[in-house]
Amino acid sequence: MSKPADVSTKRLISLAPENWVKWVTQIPDVIVGEILNSEFQWLSRQSDVLIRVENPQYGKFLVINELQLRYKPEMPRRMRAYAALAEEKYNLLTYPVLINILKGTNTEIPTTYTSNVAGLKATQDYRVINLWEVDVNTVFETPLPSLLPFVPILKGGENEVIIREALQVLRADEQLNQLETVLAFFATFVIESALVQEIMRWDMTVLRESPWYQEILREGEARGRREELYSGIELALEIKFGTPGLDLMPMIYQITDLQRLKEIQQAIKMLNTVEELQRICE
Repeated sequence: MSKPADVSTKRLISLAPENWVKWVTQIPDVIVGEILNSEFQWLSRQSDVLIRVENPQYGKFLVINELQLRYKPEMPRRMRAYAALAEEKYNLLTYPVLINILKGTNTEIPTTYTSNVAGLKATQDYRVINLWEVDVNTVFETPLPSLLPFVPILKGGENEVIIREALQVLRADEQLNQLETVLAFFATFVIESALVQEIMRWDMTVLRESPWYQEILREGEARGRREELYSGIELALEIKFGTPGLDLMPMIYQITDLQRLKEIQQAIKMLNTVEELQRICE
């Protein structure tokens, strides 16, 4: 049976940092320096991987790599915070990259953060890479060993032959063979679990030890709680306000924060008009 893999982003990128940086920046003559400490005193979590690089045209700068299982609406603000804190800590300009692993909604993913308060503007551009849009052949041709575990969810990687090829490459390299757990996890999104088990030839309970699996599990639990709240709010709106109340549901469906949904549910009991509730939902 396979052992749980070290699937941290730092571990994945460190397999071939120069190829990785050239790929995410599309700068062919970039020279990779060191992977830096990305913990920031004022931020609740650390950015995934911060790499110091150098290029004849741009000089020394930092590449910020932020991997997200699924895109979250707060990411533009977070990318701005990472870029600013990294520049302050290391006194170097930054090239921020957001890599989204699994496709969520069809909402367009922004590549810029902007704010405007009384005419004072803040802007932060960052590159977005959606793995489901990346051609699977890129992994084998470049090569990009860091992306091998994600082969099943890449464009064109959702078939058994390609997955077996990726597995062979992983198992042939001592540095890579532990990553088959991650490959198996993402394979379950595109082919039957029984086939994944046959391909891998080990107990699928190993997947449950993967941090990716745990995150998906938490995400599913949160989604279930949101659906319960949506149903409760819809019923309360219909009982108290009738059709005008139900007209607010499209707006409420845009709200995903569980605490805010609970507050809206409680507010329905206390407010007297749909207009009052609409102001709370905006």
